[in-house]
Amino acid sequence: MNEVKHIRPGWKRDFGWLWGSQTASVVGEQVSEIAVPLLAVLVLHASAGELGLLGVARWVPFLLLALPLGVLVDRRRRRPLIMTADWSRAALTLAIVAAAAVGVLSLPLLAALVLLIGCFTVLFEVSYQSAVPSIVPVSGLARANARLQASSAAAQIGGPGLGGLLVQVLTAPFAMLAHGALYIVSALAIGRIRSPEVITPREGTSFVAELRAGLRFVFRDRYLVANLGFSALYNPAEQWVIVLFTLHAVRVLGLSPAEIGLVFSLGAVGALVGAVLAGVTVRRFGAGGPVMWCAAIECAALFGIPLVDPSWGRVAVIVSLGSIIAVNGACTALSSVILVTVRQLRTPDRMLGRVNASMRWLTYGTVALGAAAGGIVGDLVGTRLGMLFGACFGLVTVVWVALSPLPHIGDPAELAIAERREEAIAP
Repeated sequence: MNEVKHIRPGWKRDFGWLWGSQTASVVGEQVSEIAVPLLAVLVLHASAGELGLLGVARWVPFLLLALPLGVLVDRRRRRPLIMTADWSRAALTLAIVAAAAVGVLSLPLLAALVLLIGCFTVLFEVSYQSAVPSIVPVSGLARANARLQASSAAAQIGGPGLGGLLVQVLTAPFAMLAHGALYIVSALAIGRIRSPEVITPREGTSFVAELRAGLRFVFRDRYLVANLGFSALYNPAEQWVIVLFTLHAVRVLGLSPAEIGLVFSLGAVGALVGAVLAGVTVRRFGAGGPVMWCAAIECAALFGIPLVDPSWGRVAVIVSLGSIIAVNGACTALSSVILVTVRQLRTPDRMLGRVNASMRWLTYGTVALGAAAGGIVGDLVGTRLGMLFGACFGLVTVVWVALSPLPHIGDPAELAIAERREEAIAP
């Protein structure tokens, strides 16, 4: 069997560098979250269907590559893979800027480059999440995951606002320079981790057999299956709405790039609050109740976005959208901390790469389907009604969670497999 062994002394310092890398990466992703769609709408005059195509290009790599990359992550040292992903994404982002600068950027070329960036994003996501339990002891996992989620939330506060401002001042293509620079910062931070990472060679196990073993492990654990269903149903519904939102905000609500960035930044305050309060919420109420509340509120909030009307006035529109997204973000952050912690507690280290990849395969892979559906429906019925259809689809998530074992979880630590419990009591 393959095992990744790490020396734990100095783990707080090493986690700090991993945390810094993840923070730089997510800030870069948040800048591109607004810069790429605005580039498509304002410079390339994209339709709803074409924005859906860009969404597919961004997320379909998870559907195609997550499983094989999960096996790769379990066979290789994870930190060099994270650095490879960051340097590659930086180069591809700068290629978008260069193509725009010389006047050769088109929607097909932009989609192709977004697709390639997505491929390396899969590698980053699977690798860094698998690296967390190898650096952080069991007793610190929930706190570490909360910090990672908090940095994601903080990035969502500053990232879109920064992206919108950069698009407003520099134009959309050159706003992507910040995106590429932050990937470079992420790679440099990973290079500062000093604890050795040792891989025990495998003997007699084929690539396909390991891939199947990862899938079997997920589908034989009812908590992992419940975890998988929550994200695989909610994520495409959310993406369905978000794909149409940028076009709707520009053409129906009349918001500028900076104002759209402000909306997302206001909304992300909720995500930061949800992440910061995750620990105390679980200690007071357990994990099951909050997961159920979050599923219901996240889905209900999606209905509020298309109901905002330009007749309310610009300030009211911005405040209303920011408030709706804040409520949604708070619940998404809280549920994410709980779900990721449960996944790590239920999985031995030797399987983490494949389990994370199996989860990403469906939970992020289905986002591509949501993006495609949003684009198609938006072209057929308009952005407002299209977003309402996406919100209706999201209600399936609430039913899934209510019927799953998730609402019955008390203290997540009680779900830890034997290997994780032994780590928790080890000197």
